[in-house]
Amino acid sequence: MRALDLGKRVLLVERDRIGGAGLHAGALSSKTMWHLSNDYAVARRTDRGYVAHHIELSYARVMESVQCAVAERHSILSHQIEQLVTPRQGKDPLLWFRRGSGRFLSPYRVAVTDPAGAVEHFEADHFLIATGSRPRLPEGIAVDGQRIVTSDQIEQLSDFPRSMVIVGAGVVGCEYATIFANFQQTKINIIDQQPRILPFEDEDVAQVIASQFESMGITIHRASKLSRMRVIDDQVEYVLCSEDGVCEPIRVERALISIGRIPNTADLDLAAAGVAMAKSGGVVVEQTRSTTAPHIYAAGDTTTDIALVNVAELEGRHAVERMFGLDPEPLRYEALSSIMFLAPELATVGLNEQQARKLGIRYRVAVLQNRLVNRAIAMRATAGFVKLLCAPDSGKILGLRVIGPQASSTAQGIAFLIDRGGTLSDIDHCIHPHPAIPEAVQECARVLLGRSVHRTDVFGADLIRCEEG
Repeated sequence: MRALDLGKRVLLVERDRIGGAGLHAGALSSKTMWHLSNDYAVARRTDRGYVAHHIELSYARVMESVQCAVAERHSILSHQIEQLVTPRQGKDPLLWFRRGSGRFLSPYRVAVTDPAGAVEHFEADHFLIATGSRPRLPEGIAVDGQRIVTSDQIEQLSDFPRSMVIVGAGVVGCEYATIFANFQQTKINIIDQQPRILPFEDEDVAQVIASQFESMGITIHRASKLSRMRVIDDQVEYVLCSEDGVCEPIRVERALISIGRIPNTADLDLAAAGVAMAKSGGVVVEQTRSTTAPHIYAAGDTTTDIALVNVAELEGRHAVERMFGLDPEPLRYEALSSIMFLAPELATVGLNEQQARKLGIRYRVAVLQNRLVNRAIAMRATAGFVKLLCAPDSGKILGLRVIGPQASSTAQGIAFLIDRGGTLSDIDHCIHPHPAIPEAVQECARVLLGRSVHRTDVFGADLIRCEEG
């Protein structure tokens, strides 16, 4: 779309479904499941002055609603492509669409093979590789797509399993653990090789999520090694070994393998185009441009950068503007924001404490528990906290972590301030809506400035923490 803005002729090649995994097996479909599961969990609560009876739950109906949401978004994308590839007023369209698989024949020439096996050759001045990624598969485990599945297959189950083990305690694994635990039909076990889940986040963040998981009946196998997994008698048997060498076999109905994703680049024959590849299979780029083939660009999961939908879109736009000489601002990932759809919701922007320490960056931090946040109190959902990091001298904002309801509503404003070099005073002087979760970010800023509503010497570190790192 950005290339069409610039009046360029574009060939779009897609071998599978328009929208990719982010639409059909990721950002939209799983988040629709998450929202539906939260609705169900709230309906089942008995601590809000009402008790709902005769709640009927159907996996088929849930997935019908999920697919309806996916179809809505898919139809929007498909309709736009159909309109743009249609000639108008006797002029050839700027957009050409081909269903098939593309591979390079030379630096400026590609072959596209359609589903029937017919091959077309195309030449272009510039190329953008945005072929996404696929789930990483572990050695020694046969993923059959029925009993042992990946995140691309988990939503194709015929019913709620009575029990499921999730291999991998990263974002995707924890999100599906949240979804199935919310529906309260599946006993969930998580295998984590690390001492704690979400090891890339601060320990206090991971602890809140882990505590909530355990209250939902989720079992976390911490610091455990998966010795073996196989299907026996229509069940999945996995063997865990502890650090002291004790091994235990456990059986469940289903297993979800969630140990990361790898770039979809193996079939592109990038060597024919002179494109340098990393060991991970990603395209080696400098600001979206291939380091060895300057007319070829890459965006999203095909690079060695961060694998998020919003990053992929930003990189795609940047690549197109750069290839056609617009000289866009360099991409800055310091203000990257993301949402983790867990229980409770987690929003992140910029640096956390362990990242700052690893980089040798001095910081001040304020942590405000949701028990002091009006909107969280009103929602009767006070688990979690808000954490704000800033530079010690200038008050420049470095990062934010929010755990709790509507956490994502806090992310973009802080991302903008970090990108523009904003300070604590910028947050303090901005009038925030009331009552709203972002007010907690403002209160953290005021804690760091020494003028908060809630006095740290009154409430203590269990509710307010302010220190240097």
